[in-house]
Parts: sequence; C-alpha cells; structure tokens
Amino acid sequence: MSEVMNLAQRARAASRRLATTSTEQRNRALLAMAHGLMHHQDEILAANAADMDAARAKNVAPSLLDRLELDPGRLKSMSEALKALSLLPDPIGEVVEGHTLPNGIQLTQLRVPLGVVAMIYEARPNVTADAAGLCVKTGNAVILRGGSLAVNSNLALTRVLANAASGAGMPEGVIQSVESTEREAAEELMGLHGHIDVLIPRGGAGLIRSVVENAKVPVIETGVGNCHVYLHSGADPEMARRIVVNAKVQRPGVCNAAESLLVDEEVYARILPPILKELEAAGVTIVADDQVRSLGAVMRIESATEEDWGTEYLGMKISVKVVTGLDEAIAHIDRYGSKHSEAIVTGDYAAARRFLAEVDAAAVYVNASTRFTDGGEFGLGAEIGISTQKLHARGPMGLAALTSTKFVLMGSGQIRE
Repeated sequence: MSEVMNLAQRARAASRRLATTSTEQRNRALLAMAHGLMHHQDEILAANAADMDAARAKNVAPSLLDRLELDPGRLKSMSEALKALSLLPDPIGEVVEGHTLPNGIQLTQLRVPLGVVAMIYEARPNVTADAAGLCVKTGNAVILRGGSLAVNSNLALTRVLANAASGAGMPEGVIQSVESTEREAAEELMGLHGHIDVLIPRGGAGLIRSVVENAKVPVIETGVGNCHVYLHSGADPEMARRIVVNAKVQRPGVCNAAESLLVDEEVYARILPPILKELEAAGVTIVADDQVRSLGAVMRIESATEEDWGTEYLGMKISVKVVTGLDEAIAHIDRYGSKHSEAIVTGDYAAARRFLAEVDAAAVYVNASTRFTDGGEFGLGAEIGISTQKLHARGPMGLAALTSTKFVLMGSGQIRE
C-alpha cells in the first residue's frame, strides 16, 4: 500500500471516531496542541532554519522567504490562534433549521463534520497549524501535503501537533502529513475519490489550477489575489494615500495585498503624485499606462503590459491605470480581477453602493484596505483558506466552511401513503 493510501485509510478511521467526540474533548486537544508548539519550539525552529537555508541557496524570492520563515513571535501567534479556536462556539451539532412536517415528523437540519479534509499548499508552515486546529475543532481528520520548500517545518509541526492531539485523547491519524514531496504523491491524493471528502488547495495560480483540473475529489477552490484599489473622483486624497500604501506595502507577499491601482482621470493628476512617491520610497516598482507615466511623479515608471493588469505579483510591484470613471473601473476589475478582494475609496455614497453591488468578489470594501480579508480580522478565528468560488463557502473559510449538514427526522410510526 502506498504512503498516501495508508494515510487516507487511517484518516477515514480516525474521522469516524472523531465525529463522536465532545466539544470539550476537542477543545482540550486544541489547548494541548497550542502548548505543544511552545514546548517544542526549539525543534520546530531548527527544522524551519534548515528549510530557510535551503531556500536561500535556491535564491527563492524574498516574498516567499517571508511566508516560509518562522520565529518565536510567529510560533507564539500560531499557538495563540489554537487557543483562540478553543474559545469559539462549536459549529458541530448546531441546528440550521427545524420544524415539524404536516405528517408529524420532526425535521432538524444539523451541522456535521465533512469527514476527511486534504490540504495541498505551498511554503506556508503556519497553514499546517491553522488547518490542523480548524479540522480538530470541527471534527474532521486532515491530511496535509505541503510544498517541498517547507518540508522540514511541516513535518516537525505535524509531529508535534499530532502527538499533542493524541495525548489529549484524539484518535490516532487525525492529523497527518504526506512526507513525500514528489508530484506523484500529490496526484495520488487528488485521485482518492471515496477516501477524501474535500480537497483544499492553497497557493499560487499554478498549484490551484492543477488541483482544480486534475482532482477526482470535491475541491474548494481558493483563489489568487489580484486585488484592486480604485480611487474614485470623490476620494479623499489623504485617505486614498493611506489605504493604497497599506494595501500594497504592509505585507506584499500575501493574497489580500493590492496588486493594481485604478484612478479616475478627473483626479489622477492631483491625487496620484504623493501616492506614487511614497510607494517608490518604500521600494515598490511601478508599472503604469501612458497617462500615469506622463506625470513624471517618480524617478522611473515602467510601461505596463497587458499581462501586468492580470498579474498577482506577491511582491513590491504594482500596476497603475487611469480610468474614465466608475463604469470602466468595474469593467476592468471584472476582466482582470481574481474575485478575491476589491476596494473603492470615495466620499460618494451612490458610487460606493454601485461598486458594492456590481463588483463580483468574495470581499468588497469601501474606504478600507484590502489587507483585512483574513479569518482573524473577520472574527472567524484562524482560516483554512480564502475561497473565491461561490459554492459551499466564499471568502475566509472558518469553522462553518468545514462542515456539512445532515437532516435528522424523528417520527412516531409514519409511513408514506
């Protein structure tokens, strides 16, 4: 039996037992997992240091290094996130709806675990802890398949978390990682129809596309973040500057960072120069259309290509375009956006309402940075990903997104005539 099939069978057996555990038992396991991260900090950080050294030797981009790196502060944040999960209401057993049918049968729709959740993701060790915690909280077994850049970190985290969970009474096999970094292992995981209940990819466009196109099991599609900030003619210049700089610079290597800036032609000559100067001072490379380039607001603005409008840079680069107004801005976002997070800066109520109604994205903002699209910031606790699809879950996927429902019917001898 292959490694992947063995993990799947163990996870299936564990999921059946996990579904019978109580909220209190699962919360105790989460606290034990949080304690385990801190107790084994040296082991985890040593494994991460090995990954970081290997990544630097391969000249991995700084934005990916930032995602890969763990330090005591980040590890503590991961531990605190698990503790916070233990305090959230348990969705399992929640009554979605209930009523008595005309024939007297009592019908109740309850939230239940999905069963076995598989994750395929790239160089994000924090995903290992987040996914493990969310799945334990919701009564799901999880199989983790991280990228090769983070293999030592992910395996160390999985050992610590799995041992802590089993030590707190969770079934063996609830938290597992695929050790093989070969493509064949990921492909086998994608094909385990009947063994895996849902597969969640988390990473770049290539990874997500590969999973969506090749998986034989249900997939919740998490999307790339080609996020826009649109400065409407009614935008306050100082608010616009603060929002754009934050959305681009605060953490450029994540999916909710802004990758494209749209500005109304009525105000671009007045509102753009201080924004571009601050972006340049922060080290952001700017690519733009001819109107923006003619401003000469910064030392160098490169000419944007058609490809730039649809690119998720995940780094210190942004595309800038002048638009004729709200209609063109919405059309541009519809064509090039990834349905992740989009923002308008405006003092015009009607423009704001139109933007909210017509822009198709998981999160749409008025006068706020796109950087808030995050499970923690939304009050959902840790997230397992940000869904850009429309079925089952959309936006930051917290606890409810990892559940299904079951209809429970209580009768007193009724038969159908």
